Amino acid sequence: MHPDTHLALHHTRAAELHAQADAHRLAVEAKPPRELRTRLGWTLVELGLRLASAPAGTKPALV
Repeated sequence: MHPDTHLALHHTRAAELHAQADAHRLAVEAKPPRELRTRLGWTLVELGLRLASAPAGTKPALV
């Protein structure tokens, strides 16, 4: 491969990676942070669903 072609491909790929990194960074910043209260609520919902779906003859084990 010609050195100029290789260098041009390198610069193009580097620019693409920088653009992807910038887009990812902006997406993470735009995403609202999940509050502890919300996470705790959903964890309790999941725990309740697990307990409710346990077979009738078994005792649920709490973790």
